[in-house]
Amino acid sequence: MNFSLGPAHRRRRHTTSWRDVISSKLTLRVCFGGDIMKGTVLIWKLLCFTYILALVRPVPEKIPIGAIFTPGSEEMQTAFNYAISFHNNNDTQARFKVEPVVEVLDSDDSYKIGQTLCSQMERGIFALITPTSDPSYDTFAAYSNMFQMPLVSPAFPQQTSSDRPTHLGVSLRPRYLRAIVDIITYYRWKTIIYLYDSDNGLLKLQQIFHLTSDKNKFEMRVVRRIMNSTDANEFLKKLEEQDRRTHKYVILDCDSEVAKAIVSQHIRDTYMNRRNYHFLVTGLIIEDDWNSALLPHGAVNATGFQMLQETRPDVRNFLAVWKSLDPYRWPGGGTQHITTEVAQMYDATKVLLDAFNRLLKKKPDIFRNNFRRGEVYNNGTKGINCHQTPVMPWEHGDRIARFLKKTDLVGLTGNITFDESGWRKNFTVNIVEMSMNSEMVKVAQWSDSDGLTQIPPNYKRIPINTGLENKTYVVTSILEEPYLMYKKPEDGQILEGNDMFEGYCKDLADLIADNLKFSFIIKLVNDSAYGGKDPTSPGGWNGMVGELIRKDADMAIAPLTITSARENVIDFTKPFMSMGISIMIKKPMNRLPGVFSFMNPLSEEIWMCIIFAYVGVSVVLFLVSRFSPHEWRYEDNFMGPSASNDFSLHNSLWFSLGAFMQQGCDICPRSIAGRIVGSVWWFFTLIIISSYTANLAAFLTVERMVTPINSADDLAKQTEVEYGTLMHSSTQEFFRSGKIPVYARMWEFMHSRKHVFVRKYEEGIQRVRESKGKYAFLMESTKNEYINERKPCDTMKVGRNLDAKGYGVATPIGSNLRDRLNLAVLTMLENGDLARLENKWWYDRSECKNGEAKVESAQNELTLSNVAGCFYILIGGCCLALMVSFLEFCYKSKVEATRSKMTLCEVMINKLHTSVTGQSHVNHARVRASSF
Repeated sequence: MNFSLGPAHRRRRHTTSWRDVISSKLTLRVCFGGDIMKGTVLIWKLLCFTYILALVRPVPEKIPIGAIFTPGSEEMQTAFNYAISFHNNNDTQARFKVEPVVEVLDSDDSYKIGQTLCSQMERGIFALITPTSDPSYDTFAAYSNMFQMPLVSPAFPQQTSSDRPTHLGVSLRPRYLRAIVDIITYYRWKTIIYLYDSDNGLLKLQQIFHLTSDKNKFEMRVVRRIMNSTDANEFLKKLEEQDRRTHKYVILDCDSEVAKAIVSQHIRDTYMNRRNYHFLVTGLIIEDDWNSALLPHGAVNATGFQMLQETRPDVRNFLAVWKSLDPYRWPGGGTQHITTEVAQMYDATKVLLDAFNRLLKKKPDIFRNNFRRGEVYNNGTKGINCHQTPVMPWEHGDRIARFLKKTDLVGLTGNITFDESGWRKNFTVNIVEMSMNSEMVKVAQWSDSDGLTQIPPNYKRIPINTGLENKTYVVTSILEEPYLMYKKPEDGQILEGNDMFEGYCKDLADLIADNLKFSFIIKLVNDSAYGGKDPTSPGGWNGMVGELIRKDADMAIAPLTITSARENVIDFTKPFMSMGISIMIKKPMNRLPGVFSFMNPLSEEIWMCIIFAYVGVSVVLFLVSRFSPHEWRYEDNFMGPSASNDFSLHNSLWFSLGAFMQQGCDICPRSIAGRIVGSVWWFFTLIIISSYTANLAAFLTVERMVTPINSADDLAKQTEVEYGTLMHSSTQEFFRSGKIPVYARMWEFMHSRKHVFVRKYEEGIQRVRESKGKYAFLMESTKNEYINERKPCDTMKVGRNLDAKGYGVATPIGSNLRDRLNLAVLTMLENGDLARLENKWWYDRSECKNGEAKVESAQNELTLSNVAGCFYILIGGCCLALMVSFLEFCYKSKVEATRSKMTLCEVMINKLHTSVTGQSHVNHARVRASSF
């Protein structure tokens, strides 16, 4: 019996010689004592068993998988070998074993890579797994595409050549350039320093610019390639020497280890360690690794991306095993942490093994038919010959690649799925941040489907021990009612220190000090200014801002508006009070009701419509009564029979007037049409009179004030009322730099009349009070509302706020107070302390509690649109009455024509004559006998 094994794509054929069968029968006859039947059955059973064994050969013992590494990647090699070892020895559900074919290359030279690849393919590898750097990627991609060899990599370069994609490859590192753009947009960076360390850096930068929208465009202040961390820090130090004031936003497009070294050297340098730097690391970082490297050296602003979450149970289990590995047997193992690249290599190996497992389950012949005597055959040829012409690609490579791209599992780096191009999809990248003395913490996450999503913090940004206890800080402020005022002593009391002051900011400072357990001394600003750019002042700023820049004070607690210009030189907390620019004018004189004020509840157009409705209804009532037979009465007198109708034109006008005045009348319509007219007129008058009565009460009891100015548009459209702002204030800067046409026109008006600006709030308020309504003061809404509650109660706020901004507690840049003050402000905002303070100093102390009535800038009179429905009902009712009267006239005429044996036309003419003249001119007897 012979078994012929053909190529892998052919079925095995079983050929048996009948001569052998007969020979076997003769042998069996001798062996079984002539019992040929028993021998025949036994031989056929043997033949069938042998045939089945030939057809169902076992799966090959080990599937070869190629792996190429570079020197220094011992940890990645250990991750690969450990995954293979675990699969071969511990995975009970595995359907196959794996033989790793590992090579280590010390160069990215294309020729060496090609030679190594050819050597591994000749050994019959089923797939290749290897790290791909920027220089080597194109070579691996070219060989993979040409020989149809599946390629699995922990990380393809972020930006690859569009004309040479890897058709049969998958990458475990996702593309998240969009996340970098979203972070830049979120931080609102406009000027960036871009440092990169590879040839691919400029291409990546170009892609970042391409992904940036026109609305969120930014410019590159510096773009520089760095050789190492020392080179980067020397460059940053030169940049700092040129400009120490401005904030610097640095993107580190380099390996996470290089970035960690750059940031670590930066914060160890006493000259460079300032809070005006913010680093964005584009590589995937490890949270605990960065914490241990940076925390001992101080505070730093750094943001990065993270995929490996060491708090997840499966990651913790892997780390527990990794820590227990013997470093001599497993080079790179036995450490407390692993890098993202190691996790990606482990996941890449698991992806390849999972794909083979699914493929073997669905297509077992792919593995079985390509093995002969322990060798791998491709299309009938041993291994894959790189030098064969024409090229003979791996016959199952495309199918293996399809199974790789259909992977759906959860690895150390999260959910693992791929798109058709082999890139990760449905993935999530954590956004981690380190600020002040806190650890690197997760503040947001980014996914390819949902974009950037912030998460509520589950950590403490500030340690429980604030480090501020029993310290005394200098608080600069400014005298501004009701924020800070001198306190009036009682009974000869002598006030000293902070007790000399009272007001909203004094109470706010007390609350902050109690919250953070420190002491403070209030110091009034020397030049009585809030803070504006002043070339003559040290530091280029005057007021409280200048004192913070010069560090003459530790913080400023005052009505200091948060602006971008100020934020550029000092730090602010979250706003403790929100406000906006508002308009203050003098309260106009009250206007008493006039002689004819009773007509005010209804507009002139409604009064005119009521008059026309009255006349129209009277005419309609007259017409329907004349044509309706029920309104006629026939009497015999000495002059003969006569007809009369109560609803003459005079009586119709009287009936309508009586109904409108709610008095009634001595006559009422008897016909259906007449009663319809009366009903709709009564309904109309009911609504009109009710509305008039209700509105009349308000007009006669409420004194109204007419304001000439109600908004910024009103100010901009006129020149009679002047308006101005406080000099060197954020309000003045708002109009100077405003791009809205209305505000731009207002600035041109104010700039052309310099006398409209004032030096102090008190000067502007007094000018409003003395201007007799010819001056409006543009000021912050909180101050406006306070003044309106003070005697002589002759000012008022009109219109809505022109913008929205807030007051914040200010500190010098880099102060350790800023974040703690920020938390204290947020705490007081949440528990209602700030609202209580505002009520205390604004409304509880109001001197105008019995003040004037509120201004009604809009007229209260009704308009036609308010009562249009009444007129529609009235018109509809009149039309219906006319129609009913006409139908009734036609019906009665038809009945009369039948009874009197007259034509319909004659009867209608007769009745029409009677309706018009009141007398019948034909056949009085017949008409009298059969008509009305």
